[in-house]
Amino acid sequence: MIVGVGIDLVDIARVTKLLDAKGDRALHRLFTGDEVSYALSRPLPALHFAARLAAKEAAFKALAGNELARGIGWKEIEVVRGEPRPTLAFHGRAADRSAELGITTVWVTLTHTATTAGAMVVLESRSPKSLQGSD
Repeated sequence: MIVGVGIDLVDIARVTKLLDAKGDRALHRLFTGDEVSYALSRPLPALHFAARLAAKEAAFKALAGNELARGIGWKEIEVVRGEPRPTLAFHGRAADRSAELGITTVWVTLTHTATTAGAMVVLESRSPKSLQGSD
């Protein structure tokens, strides 16, 4: 049963400006160490940071529904390189909200053009009672 869906788009030029203006401070505030390492290893880091921001925002939307969800921080949702596709790891309040919803499967897709990065997140649970505790 699908218990959460989120989608988001991020302008890559905005991320480039953010990184130019705030540098390591922005990286430390928004991304985990593994996310930073991965994006910086790529030819166009801003594109990969933008895709990760889109995924995090899409996940916030998919996890929405109560006060716990509203308190989730940027680094509590992590884009993890998986095979055959990326996935998300939830930490802290995001992990608590995921457990509350009974999440068993996380689907995430990342995409980009030269100007925009996007992501969609779908959260599944085996139990219809997982919707209890949501607004």
